[in-house]
Amino acid sequence: MAAPETQLMLSVGLIEKDVNADTLWVWCYPSVSAELREVLLSKCCLRQDSRGLHTFVFGQFRRTWYYISTVEVQEPTALKKVTHFSIVVTTKDFNPEKYAAFSRVLCRMYIKHGSPVKMMEGYIAVLTKGVCQSDENGSFLIKDYDVRKAYLAGSVKDVVSQFGMETIILYTALMLKKRIVVHHPQVEALLEFTRALPALTWHRKDWSILHPYVHLTDSELENLRTCTGYVAGFVDPEVSNRSDLFDVYVNLPDSEITISQSAKEAMSMGKLHKDIGLVIVQSAENADRTDGQIIKVRVESTHDILTIHSSVIREGVRYAFSKMNSVHTVNMLL
Repeated sequence: MAAPETQLMLSVGLIEKDVNADTLWVWCYPSVSAELREVLLSKCCLRQDSRGLHTFVFGQFRRTWYYISTVEVQEPTALKKVTHFSIVVTTKDFNPEKYAAFSRVLCRMYIKHGSPVKMMEGYIAVLTKGVCQSDENGSFLIKDYDVRKAYLAGSVKDVVSQFGMETIILYTALMLKKRIVVHHPQVEALLEFTRALPALTWHRKDWSILHPYVHLTDSELENLRTCTGYVAGFVDPEVSNRSDLFDVYVNLPDSEITISQSAKEAMSMGKLHKDIGLVIVQSAENADRTDGQIIKVRVESTHDILTIHSSVIREGVRYAFSKMNSVHTVNMLL
């Protein structure tokens, strides 16, 4: 019987760009919907100029994660009429490092054999046994990739280093389940930054809010609108004019964070926010601390700060009601 982590995989697909510069979805096992297939074709970069080649991208669409590795074909190879190809793995889970490693093995198989058959065999081996072993194409063991490592792979320290005390805006937006849109023209920078943000609310361990690579298409925007809150990344600068899509807008190249007019009241900051912001910044400034340690310090310190503030509020309420000589009412409220 397959291990639970292998049951998270949904499909493997192949996209090719031929010598005539035509990009085609040529194979899939077992299948993907026509709608998802169009999204994946737009993400794989083979419809773009080769100078825009992205060796690995990931994202999600309608609760399905996709991981795409793209290769330029070099001679000699069994692929005679193919200039580039992309391997697409779709899954239920967020773990870029795991599926980047797996897709690299599949890419080597396809380059060597020039047929999807070996890829399908490798995919089924992982699906059923959790391992794909090959002396010539490399090995992949699914148990080597703990999801907690994927959660920690994004650098909270880099986020704080870039935005300082303004990081509290991102933290507050995440706590309130607001819509965060991030823009950067380079998809690699976008993926690296956005994947770190859910770690600011580590206690939730919820990376389902992450949509790191979104295009301004009807289907993808419709998908976003079904989400209560999200972190969404865009390479298109036009997104800055789409205030209907965000409560907080991050211009990553210019290190600017903007709160939309409609969200300013909900996002108003007080002493509590400042105290938490100082904890985040001070812990990140310690060069010896890892991202995991920074997250631990933030969680523990935030809990302490909230406890102190809650105590102050409780005492204030208790005092106010004591003036009304209503101890019973005070105890009920507290």
